[in-house]
Amino acid sequence: MEDIASLCRKETTLSVMQISLLMRMSVVFPFVADLAHGELKVYVRARQQDAFLLIAQERPHTIYMPGKPEAVGRIVRSIEEPIVEDTFRTGRPGRGKREWNYGSMIDMYTFGIHDGDKVIGVLNFEVDADKLSIDGYLHLLEAAVMVLQYARRSLDPEQFRPITASDGVLLTDAHSRIVFADAAAQRIYRVLGVGSLRGCHLFDRQLTQHVMRETVERGRPWQKEITAGGLILIRREIVIQEGGATKMRLVILSDVTDTRAKDKEIRIKSAVIQEIHHRVKNNLQTIASLLRLQARRSKSEDVKAALQESVNRILSISVVHEYLSQQGSEDIDVQEVMEHIFDLAARNMTDRHFTIHTEFKGARLILPSKCASSVALVLNELVLNAMEHAFLGRREGLIGLAVKEGKDHWHLDFYDDGIGLPDDFAERPRKSLGLSIVRTLVEGDLGGTFVLENDERRSGHGTHARLKLPKAQPNPTDGAA
Repeated sequence: MEDIASLCRKETTLSVMQISLLMRMSVVFPFVADLAHGELKVYVRARQQDAFLLIAQERPHTIYMPGKPEAVGRIVRSIEEPIVEDTFRTGRPGRGKREWNYGSMIDMYTFGIHDGDKVIGVLNFEVDADKLSIDGYLHLLEAAVMVLQYARRSLDPEQFRPITASDGVLLTDAHSRIVFADAAAQRIYRVLGVGSLRGCHLFDRQLTQHVMRETVERGRPWQKEITAGGLILIRREIVIQEGGATKMRLVILSDVTDTRAKDKEIRIKSAVIQEIHHRVKNNLQTIASLLRLQARRSKSEDVKAALQESVNRILSISVVHEYLSQQGSEDIDVQEVMEHIFDLAARNMTDRHFTIHTEFKGARLILPSKCASSVALVLNELVLNAMEHAFLGRREGLIGLAVKEGKDHWHLDFYDDGIGLPDDFAERPRKSLGLSIVRTLVEGDLGGTFVLENDERRSGHGTHARLKLPKAQPNPTDGAA
């Protein structure tokens, strides 16, 4: 959809200054539609004679209105909108009715946008007044127009963010006396022991006596978080001024008590989960230490090697829990976990004179924690397998991980520049525990595929373990008896 400026430049004779004025006012269009509880339309004169251009259309968030097609950019003949035409011609506000749906009428309120003595645009509110049944509704409509006039200057869009149906709205006169309070605002103050709001001074002790705490948000001097009578409220105040004098105060109250309670509950649960991950990590490291102690006491080299493999597997899982305990997130970065596994493998190598180089290529891969341990174990087994078999008779080697994102799958290529697979590898019986673990985890737990092959570009040197993992991870309970 084209923006207001481009539409006006193409379809109207408005000046740059007039277009700039409409652009500044457009910041508050959604806000005033919510305030007026009606659909807002903004018309300007089109280049062609006796026609308007619809440059803005905003539907309210504060009341349900039946859906109508988006019409921004449409040219409308002036004969189709006689009330809009009358406001263009006279500059005076207009009021009337139009057919909304077959047999259903809706109220129309029009107001002119002036550039000096000239009307350059018309605001049209379409309101279902019969369903609204808001006592003192004209105060809301007047406030909406005052906000639009106030928006001729540059404003902070955040201050005029949309209003929700559950927000309370208070309006005051120039002397800060409340002239309008909607049902939501009355309900909030009723909880605080205040019966009638109209006629009260906004800063009357009666309205503030239950306030226990007030916090002004940094960078938002117009917004406070208030704790009062067991409620937590966000109080947003808009002061409409003219010539340095206050004309109206508009206060929007949002009850965020339940939201804050849920946020607190989530923070507590997150802290508990992080502590659990931390304790699991510590327990796994304790088990690894016990296995190391057992390996040192064993006189069998085969037993020592088997225990060391188990230590590495346990520590690769502990890496995941350490990551989750520090991040406070239930997702893991595969590259970061891989770096830890590389480091573990290098530190636990028997040959301290061997130098291993590592590298990463491709996109960052973030996976949910439910498959993190499986992925970590797979990568650990591939690293150990490469360390044990790929670099026989060498003093250094390269292992790396390349990640590529497909439409429905992640493609992981774990590779090395070692001696490659023997020619009869495919015919050999599969006795490797590590590769059996990899195949079981990839195909069973992760629902993916696993292929081990030589690097064709290096004449048999170098091995690629290619993993294809679905983006939507299978439910671990699927297929359970």
